[in-house]
Amino acid sequence: MERLGNLLPETGTFCYGWAFLSNHAHFLFRTADVPLSILMRRLLTGYVVGFNRRHKRHGQLFQNRFKSIVCQEDLYLKELVRYIHLNPLRAGLVPDLEKLDRYPYCGHSALMGNVERDWQKTDDVLMVFGKNVQVAREAYRRFMEQGIDQGRREDLVGGGLVRSLGGWSEVKKGQGHGMSDERILGDADFVDSILSQADENLNRHYKLKSLGYDVHRVAERVAELYQMSTDEIFSPGRQSLKVNAKSLVCFWSVRELGLSLPELARIFSMSVPGISYAVTRGEKLVKGNGFKLIP
Repeated sequence: MERLGNLLPETGTFCYGWAFLSNHAHFLFRTADVPLSILMRRLLTGYVVGFNRRHKRHGQLFQNRFKSIVCQEDLYLKELVRYIHLNPLRAGLVPDLEKLDRYPYCGHSALMGNVERDWQKTDDVLMVFGKNVQVAREAYRRFMEQGIDQGRREDLVGGGLVRSLGGWSEVKKGQGHGMSDERILGDADFVDSILSQADENLNRHYKLKSLGYDVHRVAERVAELYQMSTDEIFSPGRQSLKVNAKSLVCFWSVRELGLSLPELARIFSMSVPGISYAVTRGEKLVKGNGFKLIP
């Protein structure tokens, strides 16, 4: 854990959830400029070197390569945090949720406020459950309790799409073997958008940003569609037209630009759950009206 705590800030990686089990571990990361493969190589290689030195052994320690799933954060964040944090309970390492609350080898104890870990992004996760920390923590724990009887969630372990070193273009060709077994977890549009990014350095997010698109440029497009000013979109108010316009900006900012819910929450001075609802509403507006960001 000490090595992980050092590597995460070094690589700019966010950790939303994690759990150590008897023979493997689960992590929920949000990467930045440093690819996941580099983080994992440094984490695992460093651990193996130290382990071999302590136990006077040589050679390979881990049986298999690491597996990873590309996730649509805003749809699956809550579910994945719960699924990962309930693993010690499902594996019988703790008898009940009360023991899990203080279990030191799982991120749940930090979210409950019983253990401090500077490298775990507890605030970002709790913001999804409410503005006030105590209220959010209580809502999070209820959410955890509701998931105890769900067991293994096949819908949260990916679709088996192997990503090769050549990128997603190789997935489409059915070729290649890489250092990780990477899968896609998201709705149909998300999966399709991932697979269409054959040249990953020129994916849609970067293309739009290279064209000068940011949340304010998106707001200009929405203002054009609704025949209103951008100032009206960013101002508070619950008028139907303003709510719809704001929702459309939130949806396109998340889906097309890759902005996170906390980022938008700060921009609009709203709660993360409120932004989440706005994104869902915006998606319905796009589908129902055929809106397009780029005319």
